[in-house]
Amino acid sequence: MNWESNVRKVVPYVPGEQPSGKVIKLNTNENPYPPAPGVEKVLKSYDVSLLRKYPEPDCRSLVTVLADRYKVKPSQVFVGVGSDDVLAMAFLTFFNSDKKILFPDVTYSFYDVWASLFGIPFEQIPLDDDFNIVPSDYEKENGGVVIANPNAPTGVFMGLDGIRKILEANRDVVCIVDEAYVDFGAESALSLLDEYDNLLVIQTFSKSRSMAGMRIGFAIGSETMIKYLNDVKYSFNSYTMNSITLAAGIEAVKDEEYFKASCEKIIRTREKLKADLKALGFEFGDSMTNFIFAKHASVPAEHIFTELKKRDIYVRYWNKPRISEHLRITVGTDEECDILVRNLKEIIDQA
Repeated sequence: MNWESNVRKVVPYVPGEQPSGKVIKLNTNENPYPPAPGVEKVLKSYDVSLLRKYPEPDCRSLVTVLADRYKVKPSQVFVGVGSDDVLAMAFLTFFNSDKKILFPDVTYSFYDVWASLFGIPFEQIPLDDDFNIVPSDYEKENGGVVIANPNAPTGVFMGLDGIRKILEANRDVVCIVDEAYVDFGAESALSLLDEYDNLLVIQTFSKSRSMAGMRIGFAIGSETMIKYLNDVKYSFNSYTMNSITLAAGIEAVKDEEYFKASCEKIIRTREKLKADLKALGFEFGDSMTNFIFAKHASVPAEHIFTELKKRDIYVRYWNKPRISEHLRITVGTDEECDILVRNLKEIIDQA
């Protein structure tokens, strides 16, 4: 008997390394600052006796706070266990035809994994030579469109005019805009929701709200779209988010002042790091994220990656077509970035 013949086989997404010990970790785009003070207060004072009860299946308390923050109805908000969970539910819900969905060839590498897992046909549309999305390339028959904006791992932001062109050309399918990094200086497509009922905007608490370890993501779209998402969620797992996470998430959203200050610190450090990297001979697009996707003019990316790792400094490297000479460098604290730059200078001088 060969039971493996009936196994669903996929090539899984490979996350960045999670090294232990004292290292400088700039490889998974985590926020270097803690979450809002209210989050810590919740965790320290939470009544654990409440854990005997199931959490809210509709995440109503967090949904309500998010709806208020983003000026939409609660019925327009969907919450999941990280934006990965939300994206997976969206793929499963909205991409149900025999037509290919479209997304860039260089983008978040989970998209093709989900498409393969769920049996969704797909086509990867090449970015241009400067890693820009070309809206006219999406003016073809398809079963849906997925755009990360700003894109990852490139960091490049496409203005809302480009998003609008894609939406106009694809009125009959769902278009997902994945905005995991939008809070670091880019403009959200949320302003287009009243014009396009086929638009779904997805964001996360992992980056700008410093809560990657708690796994909170959310989607905002039309009421009809969110109803369909919830129907699939309740058919899959009714209780996706635990009570402690819900309580902590609420506090993170409430502290707008802390949220903005944290994002501004990262933006300032990013702009300084850009100048430092350029001085060392690196080339990169104008990142609007909490990372920089950089290529050195003469020293191979794999060599830099390996030498940094020997020094307990972790950045992200992919040995893949088109991006094998690039490194994705997360923006850490000022101190971490200064240490990175000093070590990069040594590695480049010795190469």
